[in-house]
Amino acid sequence: MDPRGLAVDPWSLMDTIHDILDFSDESAGQSHHPSRAYVRDNKAMANTPADVKEDPNAYIFVVDMPGLKSDQIKVQVEDSTLVVSGERRREKEKDQKDGVKYIRMERRVGKFLKKFVLPENADIDKISAVSQDGVLTVTVAKKPPPEPKKPKTVEVQIG
Repeated sequence: MDPRGLAVDPWSLMDTIHDILDFSDESAGQSHHPSRAYVRDNKAMANTPADVKEDPNAYIFVVDMPGLKSDQIKVQVEDSTLVVSGERRREKEKDQKDGVKYIRMERRVGKFLKKFVLPENADIDKISAVSQDGVLTVTVAKKPPPEPKKPKTVEVQIG
């Protein structure tokens, strides 16, 4: 809390300072400190709510991504990790041109990011993603269970 009794969000303050100074991610990264990109990704993952469900045939990932259109959302599989990301920005130039100034900013802007390690039986060739009303639903089909191995009979020979 600041001395006037107003709550100050250090992440929001850092984002504001970052925007004002327009640092690149590379310039902030040093070997003994986490890079700006690392900090930003961890913040985005913590602030992106998601549910994970399982039904008999698939794993279902439901991720809140308010204000993003489907072309602003990226769904990828890296190794065995499902990565869902997107970014929402304020229209600063348009607002400035129209003479608009913000009195209060509470709506979430910035990067949305969530990573999920997929189980071994996830079929990464059968993934679908649907975005509706600010909610992304990614469905990953399950591979069928392996056939049980039949016992092998070995003929016993007379020696």
